[in-house]
Amino acid sequence: MEKTRQSSPLRTIGTVAMRWHGDSLELLDQRLLPVEEHWITAEGAGGVAQCIRDMVVRGAPAIGISAAYGVALAARHAAEEQWRAEIQQALEELGASRPTAVNLFWALQRMKRVFEECSTLKGAVARLAEEAVAIHEEDLAANLAMADHALEAMDASSPLSVLTHCNTGALATGGYGTALGVIRRLHEAQLLEAVYADETRPWLQGSRLTAWELARDSIPVTLNADGAAAAILAQGQVRWVIVGADRITANGDVANKIGTYSLAVLARYHGVGFMVVAPSSTVDMSLASGADIPIEEREASEVRAIRGIPLAPEGVNVYNPVFDVTPADLIDLIVTEKGVVRKPSRETMAALFS
Repeated sequence: MEKTRQSSPLRTIGTVAMRWHGDSLELLDQRLLPVEEHWITAEGAGGVAQCIRDMVVRGAPAIGISAAYGVALAARHAAEEQWRAEIQQALEELGASRPTAVNLFWALQRMKRVFEECSTLKGAVARLAEEAVAIHEEDLAANLAMADHALEAMDASSPLSVLTHCNTGALATGGYGTALGVIRRLHEAQLLEAVYADETRPWLQGSRLTAWELARDSIPVTLNADGAAAAILAQGQVRWVIVGADRITANGDVANKIGTYSLAVLARYHGVGFMVVAPSSTVDMSLASGADIPIEEREASEVRAIRGIPLAPEGVNVYNPVFDVTPADLIDLIVTEKGVVRKPSRETMAALFS
């Protein structure tokens, strides 16, 4: 029998990365972009966890939102006689899907608190779905607030050029974007001269996703190889490097896509501002510094080949960390929906997030 699908009530801005139907979650397979727009339907928590592991969905906020929907699906499909055990198992499976993005664990902790308050399966189905939608809606609102805070902090009076890394737009969030949301807002305010997008090896999120997303939304973008960033900054036209984050620690250290640390060093050398834009759910005050962040390493084939096409000798040793850690003293601004941290340190972080 055909399932009755309920359209998502969410207001979205920019390209949509996920569609919630109440009884299933559709995820845009970001591995296939920009060649193909293909949607994968996940009807249970296991399917959502697999999509997170396989990077069908990626970007810290989007991972957290997807995981929340996964818990809601686990409740919907749980058996009456063992619903508590099945939802608990879903929480654990989703929590094991990716190790670095703290938004994942933040969202699951929120879902777990609601789950523990439920006394019946019927109540859990309704309340967990409501909480997942709330997490999604709050992320979109946070993105819009961050864009406002960033523009105020930048105090731009004339169009400027920026450089960004990886993908931090609507594809990586609940809609609009974090770092790319700031760029989107600059464009809306007619304050964007040019945006340079690092291709972002080895998954090429910059070329496959950021360039695709910006072009789709009629925002002019220039794609560049990662190694060209220094030459671009040396020209003196870029005023800000704007990036996202997967985890921010109590002292202001930031874990983000591999290559971010290099950009921070380049920005400091060339006198270019370095801004990190991320929701407060990315801040992990339980970790003292970036040295405490677990850094995910993925399989060697991601570097040796692209979509099955060999790029390196078979069997060559590969170092493939997904993230690196940028020290706080290389960061000028951390922007969240709660406000802006200037020159992040243990003290300035505590003032906003204690």
